Parts: sequence; structure tokens; C-alpha cells
Amino acid sequence: MAVSVLVSVNLSNAGRRDLFPRPAREAADARRPFPKRRNFVRGGLFGKGHQRGGLFMFLRVDRLQVELPSPKKQDPNAAAALQELLGGKYGEMSTLGNYMFQSFNFRSKSKLRPFYELVAAITAEELGHVELVSNGVAMLANGPDSAADDSGDGGDISRAPFESMQDIRSAASFFSHGGGAVPVNSNSMSWNVDMVTTTGNVVFDLLHNFHLECGARLHKLRVYETLSDPTGREVCGYLLVRGSVHAHSYALALKKLTGVAIEQMLPTPNIPLDKIPECQKYLAEGSHRRLYTFSPGDYQAIRGIWEGEMALPDDPPGELQVVEGMPDGGKIHDLVGQPSAFTPDYAPEEFYEIAQRLTQKAHQGAGSL
Repeated sequence: MAVSVLVSVNLSNAGRRDLFPRPAREAADARRPFPKRRNFVRGGLFGKGHQRGGLFMFLRVDRLQVELPSPKKQDPNAAAALQELLGGKYGEMSTLGNYMFQSFNFRSKSKLRPFYELVAAITAEELGHVELVSNGVAMLANGPDSAADDSGDGGDISRAPFESMQDIRSAASFFSHGGGAVPVNSNSMSWNVDMVTTTGNVVFDLLHNFHLECGARLHKLRVYETLSDPTGREVCGYLLVRGSVHAHSYALALKKLTGVAIEQMLPTPNIPLDKIPECQKYLAEGSHRRLYTFSPGDYQAIRGIWEGEMALPDDPPGELQVVEGMPDGGKIHDLVGQPSAFTPDYAPEEFYEIAQRLTQKAHQGAGSL
């Protein structure tokens, strides 16, 4: 399955020949530029001798979790607003940092397996959310692509081609980052590790995660209300659906541990997803009921928390389901360069020629396998 997320993979499963099922591999082959797919486990990483609980890693595949529509115009101020969902207090860097280090530090993993695996699996999805928001920020900051944007040189820079950048909300996003995303909030204040909570107490950490997802939902709704461009709104719509899944899953985990039906507090804020147009296609396909393992075979114990339960009352009805692997995802925006801003450089043609030769060499090497 091809999706541009960092996927948490336990490489210790003996005898596994391939990371993904054959239909998914064949679909991915049709999209990739090389004539032949190498087996992900070439060299025997899943071969004999690897026991469960051994080697761990993250795997990255060149897809976004969802394809984003092109922006209608260049809007650096909208990009700054979207930065809140990346480096804000309840942004994706916070959810990633919390869940990742909680999973690393989780106590009694073998005895509390379903709860450990829940945090671990959601960690992998959050890595993809960081990438998704970052792409949305860069797309809004740079505007719609033009085929001619990254050709030729940067022209006469003495004519102040970026004079308007003096007046944008976050001028540093242009001066320092070339219109790209970084882990800061909407006021360009840096995200920091003080936003990570990992106490080792399973109830406290899960309760914190529930709070974090509710806070993230509040911020996504507010950011959504500030945006009109389809790029930013699509980011918000998708993340509102997936964030609802995460809040629901942590609530169910807490109910299993404590008996308290904390899921009855959802949704918080109390606005149903059916009020958000950009959420509708994800609700229609059942994304609000799916919890992904983000692994080819591990993290199956989360079924004990998620399966057998029902969707939240305000969402389309149906039983919750665990899906092995990842969503299909969509392509990554090309994000063409601006030579006048020296991205990738003032006169990048030589770089393009070098890259073309390297790609041709890679094609030839792949064809000989």
C-alpha cells in the first residue's frame, strides 16, 4: 500500500515475504517510475532468525495520506494560520511528540499490549499528519504551480520581486524558509518539548491524549473558520475526521481500563462533522469508523479496544473496524521552485540535468534486477 507516511513497522515477524499484500503492491507499481519493484524485505529482514520484539524502524512511502487540491492563489497569511495545526499547542507536532515518546516509554508493554499498541499505531499516523499539514502550508505560501515557474534564471532581483513579503504575517516563512513549513505556530513561535507529556501512568497519559485530541479539534475548527482556500480547508476537513477517530479510541481505551464512558463527552466542541463540507467524503467512505494499524502485521491487539463498538451518535452509523495497513492516500504536490527566491537555486538547470542523469541511471539499475 503506497501512502506518504512514516509507518511504524516491527521487522521481527519471521517468514514474512512482503510488507504489503499483492494487490496493493501491483497498484503501487503502476504509479512508480521504475520498471520493477524491489522486495521491501530484500536481504532477509523478515527471514529466519528474527523473533518478535526484535528490530524496529519507520518506513516511508512516497504518498500523502490524502491528496490536497491546488490552492487558488498565493496566500502566505493563510499558510501562517495553518501553521497553528503544525506547531501550535494542540498541533500535529504535539500529538506526534506525545504519542511517540509515550510509546517509547510505555511500561509493561507485554501485559498492557492493547493500550501500548494503540498509542504506537496512532504515532505512525501522526507522522503522516505532520507531513500533510506541512505540504498544505507550503502550497498556500507558494500558490498554484506553473510549469514555467522553475525554468530559467531568477531575473533581475534588483526590482524587488518579493516586496509584498514585508507585509505578511510571518515574514520569516519567506526569509528563512523559502515559503516552507517549520514546527512553529501561527505567530512563528517555536514548538518545543515542553508540550510533550509522558508520565508512565497509563490512565493519566491516555487521559492527556484524549484532552489533546479535543484541543486539536477545537483549533482545527477555528483555523478552518479563518480559511477560504480549498487547500487549507481540505487539510482541516480530513484531520477533523481522523482526529475524531483518535479521540474516540482514547476514550474507549479509558473506558476499558476504568469503566468510565468518557466517549459520551464527544464531540468536543459540540459541533457534528456533518456541518463541515470537507468532511463529507471521508464520512461517506467510513473513515470515521476505521482505525489503521499502520503496520503489515503488528498492532493487532488494538482490535480489543476498537472492534465491537459503534460510531459516535452524530456520525454516520456503523460498527468500528480495525484496518491492517494504511489508507490509500494521494500524490504529493510537486511544489515547483522559484529561481528568484533561489529555490532550488537562482539558475537550477544544471541541477535538473544532474538529477535527470541520476534518474536514468537508477532506471537502468532497476531494470537489471
